[in-house]
Formats: sequence, structure tokens, C-alpha cells
Amino acid sequence: MAELESLETAAEHERILREIESTDTACIGPTLRSVYDGEEHGRFMEKLEARIRNHDREIEKMCNFHYQGFVDSITELLKVRGEAQKLKNQVTDTNRKLQNEGKELIIAMEELKQCRLQQRNISATVDKLTLCLPVLEMYSKLREQMKSKRHYPALKTLEHLEHTYLPQVSHYRFCKIMVDNIPKLREEIKEVSMSDLKDFLESIRKHSDKIGETAMKQAQQQRNLDNIVSQHPRISGGKKSKKEACASSDLEVKNTSPMSEQDSGILDVEDEDEDEEVPGAQDLVDFSPVYRCLHIYSVLGARETFENYYRKQRRKQARLVLQPPSNMHETLDGYRRYFNQIVGFFVVEDHILHTTQGLVNRAYIDELWEMALSKTIAALRTHSSYCSDPSLVLDLKNLIVLFADTLQGYGFPVNQLFDMLLEIQDQYSETLLKKWSGVFRSILDSDNYSPIPVTNEDVYKKIVGQFPFQDAELEKQPFPKKFPFSEFVPKVYNQIKEFIYACLKFSEDLHLSSTEVDDMIRKSTNLLLTRTLSNCLQNVIKRKNVGLTELVQIIINTTHLEKSCKFLEEFITNITNVLPETVHTTKLYGTTTFKDARHAAEEEIYTNLNQKIDQFLQLADYDWMAMEPGSKASDYLVDLIGFLRSTFAVFTHLPGDVDVHSTMSGKVAQTACMSACKHLSTSLMQLLLEAEVRQLTLGALQQFNLDVEECER
Repeated sequence: MAELESLETAAEHERILREIESTDTACIGPTLRSVYDGEEHGRFMEKLEARIRNHDREIEKMCNFHYQGFVDSITELLKVRGEAQKLKNQVTDTNRKLQNEGKELIIAMEELKQCRLQQRNISATVDKLTLCLPVLEMYSKLREQMKSKRHYPALKTLEHLEHTYLPQVSHYRFCKIMVDNIPKLREEIKEVSMSDLKDFLESIRKHSDKIGETAMKQAQQQRNLDNIVSQHPRISGGKKSKKEACASSDLEVKNTSPMSEQDSGILDVEDEDEDEEVPGAQDLVDFSPVYRCLHIYSVLGARETFENYYRKQRRKQARLVLQPPSNMHETLDGYRRYFNQIVGFFVVEDHILHTTQGLVNRAYIDELWEMALSKTIAALRTHSSYCSDPSLVLDLKNLIVLFADTLQGYGFPVNQLFDMLLEIQDQYSETLLKKWSGVFRSILDSDNYSPIPVTNEDVYKKIVGQFPFQDAELEKQPFPKKFPFSEFVPKVYNQIKEFIYACLKFSEDLHLSSTEVDDMIRKSTNLLLTRTLSNCLQNVIKRKNVGLTELVQIIINTTHLEKSCKFLEEFITNITNVLPETVHTTKLYGTTTFKDARHAAEEEIYTNLNQKIDQFLQLADYDWMAMEPGSKASDYLVDLIGFLRSTFAVFTHLPGDVDVHSTMSGKVAQTACMSACKHLSTSLMQLLLEAEVRQLTLGALQQFNLDVEECER
């Protein structure tokens, strides 16, 4: 058992020795520790010494074997040492020479090093400048754009600078200054663009008149063109100038209306050809400030603020525009400027509505238009009520129609304006009646109340052309001859037609039906006949200085005017194309008017005759105590009978188709004669029955009887 353990120990010691021989010295510690961990380290030391002795013997053998070689090597080494010393001296000498020679190179290398360092710094600087220069260029561009007031591009440049360029060089101090300035620049752009907007708002406020005038000219041109197309639907080639169009229309209505000269060209565009375009609102106004400001505020996130400001300012301007001048009613230009400003305002708003996205909307426009419509109508009602000139009222109506048509072309509802025009039509009729009252008074005052003498065929045809009169017997008579009526008959007849034309003129472009136009004309004409003309005739008849001859001529004249009423009916029918048999058609009351005038003239004749008889009777000077009668009738009575004889001779001029005594004219003469005789007999009876006549003689009665017999004859 002991032998076995000794064998194992010997084997272990052998392994450790091999390990020591083969292991690096630095790692031998663990191996030696394993020796001392065991109990046989004494024996191991013996083994180790035995191994050392073995190695020493081997070294000795090897040295003995190589000794001569070792001696030779030492000898060679000694030789080498000498050569090495020489080599060292040569190297030292060479090094010294090299050091001396390399000093300049070192200096050059230092310089090269500095150059390389500078080159590297320059390259870095160039690289940094390459990053900074675009930033500086963009900032310079921004300043240039702001200087030239290109604010929207400046804002875009600012956005590009802030988000693209500055982040790349944010660590530089100048960039921090730029970043700090960006909010200030934005605010500056905002303020400048708002200033431009204020200038724009002030500009369009001043130029609304011109914008509106242009828009109304365009509407007038379009209406003229539509009229030409409607009148000549087959003409498709060639363009007609406005002058030619106006000339052709003037030919159709020439000498038809007393106001044709005044209103024919009231709203015509100046001498411009159809193919010469009138500039639009966008051509007269630069809207770019609005667009720029809108874009700028949109980019800055303040669009709502901008919209509210714009709408608020425009509402204020609308209120200013809608305030009419106090003297607007005095001239048509006052109304025209007022309408031009309103049209200009809404043309601008309509353009803004269609060229911006939501700056104004339809609800906002409709609200403004409702306010404008109510204020405009109220102003027109007030100011038109001051107008007493029918020409001005008619021109105002044409202006209102053009105003309505212009705005209707932009999509604004204008029905209330046309309803108001119907109210103005009543006022127009009143002003016409006042004007024609003066016309009739002038005609009646200037008339000579004598039959119109005719010396030749031309004059005869002219009068027949003015007044519908036909008399076969008069036509057969040779010249010179006379019409039975005086000059006021054709003049009054023509003025009635002129009045009808004037009424028709107002109804144009009001979008009324033919029946409504016909009814309006007939009602106005009836007022002219029953009120205006009737009053004028009554005033002439009741004048103090009117004579029997004039009254007789008035009876003749009214009789002919009464007969002409059917021609006036036909005249109205022809211009309105509404037959008189149509239901609800108003009839003319001219017949009644002229009958009443004639009856008034007849009554005035009777009254005047009686007054003349009374004047003669005042000359009666009877001597109621005379003993003998005179040989003849009293002088006053002879004069009275002579006057009556000459007076009744005038009645032979009364109109009658067959016999002067078999018609109404004869009846007037008979009635006048009977009235005069009755009044004379009554007055003579009153002479006898006067209270002052207390007694009378037979001679006085015989003289009175002579006078009565003279009257009977």
C-alpha cells in the first residue's frame, strides 16, 4: 500500500517538474503552491535538485562540445566592436552634418505646418461661410422685399429663413439676433400690410363714384345692345354704333313727346362705339392690397381678425355712402352721384366675394344690401317728393331703372325698387298735370277764339294732320276758307297726346304688362281731362272779360273736342295694344268733360245776355207822368234790340251738320233767345211794379206799350 502511494507521489512530482520546465515563469506560482499544499515537499526538493544536476551536466557537455565556436565568436565580436565604433563615429558625424543641414528644413516644415494650419482654418471658414451666406442673402432679400413693399413674398422669405436656413447656423450669435428679430419683422409686415389695406379702403371710398359710373355705363351698353338685338333679330353681322342706334330710335319717336329732347340721352354712354369696351371694376381698382393682406393674415393665423376688421370698415363706408346729400333733389347729377357711389360699393364687394375665399360671404352681402335697399328707398321717397319738374322725375325714373338693372346684373334683388317706381309714377302724374295745367292755360290765354283761316292746301293738310277733322263740304270750298274751330282745338288735342306719350315714357322698362300700362295711361289721362283741362276751361269761361263771341267759339271748340275723344281712345289702344273691349279697361271721360264745359259756356252766355239786358234797362228813363206818348220806341230799347240782333247773328256760327236750328247748336240759340226774352219781359214788368212808381198817366202807358210792341216785332 505504501509502495503504491510513493509511486503516485513520484509521478505527481514528475508532472510538476515537467510543468515547471514548460510553463512561463510568471505563471509558475500555482504550480509551486500545489507542491507546498502536499506533505512531500522535501522529497520534491530532492527531485528538483536531482533534475537541476542533470541539466547542469547537459549544459556542461554542450559547452564542452561548442567551446571552440564560442571562442571564435568572441573573437569576431571583438572585431565587430571595433567596426561598430567606427560606424558609430561615422553615424555621429553624419548625424551632426544632417542636423546642421536639417535646420532650414525644420524651419520650412514649421512654416509649412503653419500654412497647413491656416489652410485648414480657411477651409473651415469657407465651409462655415457657405452655411452662413445663404442665411445672410435671405435676410438681405427679406429686407429688400420689405423695402419695396412686397410684403407677402417677404413673409414667405421669412418663413423659409426661419425654418430652413437659421436652424443650420443656430449656434452663431448673429443668428440669435435674427431669431429675436423675426417676431418684430412679422409684426412690421402685419402693420405695413394693414396700412396698405387702409389706404385701399380709403381709395375705393373715394373712387366708388367712378366705379359705379363705369358699371352703369356697362349696363346701359348691354341694354342698348339688347334693344338693338330685339328690334333687329335677323341682323347677325356687323356692329352698330351707339350714335346710329340712338338716331334710329329718335326717328321712331320724333315729335311725339314734349320731353323727348330732354330725356332721350339722359343716361347714354358718351360717344363710344359698341366695340369699345368699358373697363370693369378690376381694371379701375388694384385689389392686390386686399389679397396680400388677406394672405399675410392667413399665414400669420389671424385671418378671422382681418375679416372682422374688413367687414367692420366696409359697413361704416356703406353707411356713409347711403347718406344722400341734402340738395340731391335739385339736379339729376345729385341722384346720379348717389347711385354711382352705391353701385360702386356693391360692385367692389361682389368682386371681393368672387375673388377671395370667405373674406366676405353671401349672407354678409345680403345683409348690407337689405340695409342699402331700405335706406335708398327711404331717401328716394323723401327727395323725389320735392321734385316738381316732370322731366326731372322722368330722368330720375330712368336713372333708377338703370341703377336697378345694374345691380340686378350682379345678382342683387331689386323688386322693391320697381315697386317704389310705381309710387313715383303717381307723383310723376301729378307733376305732369301741373305742367299741362300751365300748358293749357297758356294755349287758352293766347287763343283768339276765331275760326282758323286757311289760305292754301298745305296749311289745310297740316291742320287736318294735327286734329282728326273731316268735312266734305269744307273740303269742296275754295281757298281761302275757315275751320269752324279756333287754334286751341288742335293744340289741346296734340297736348293731350303729348301727355299720353309722357305717361307712356314713364312706363318703359318697368316690366309692366300691356294691360297695366294701358290702365295707368287711361287713369292719368282721365285726371288730365276731368280735373286739369276741365278747370282750365271753367276758368276761361268764368273770366270777367270773356265775351259772347268767345263763349260761342268755346261751345264750338268743345263740341269738336268731344267728337275727337274716340280718336284718343284709338290712339291709346294703338300704343298699348290693349283693345277697349278688354275686361277692366278704363274708359276715357273726355266726352263728359267737354259736355260740362259746353254747358257751362251756355249758362255763361245766358247769364251774360241777361247782364247786358240789365245794363240797357238801367238806361231806361220813363216819364210816368207824361201826358202824350212818343212817336217811336224808347232809344234804350232800340239799342237793346240792335244788340240782341247782332248777338244772335253770332249763333249762326254754331256747328251743325244739317241745319243750325235743328241741332244742339240751334237749341243753344233758341234757348238763349227765349232766356233773353223772358228776362226782358220780367224786367219790363218790374219797371211797372217798382215801388217808386206811385202813379202814371195814360201817355206813359202808351209809350211803354210802344216799347213792348217793338220787342214783339
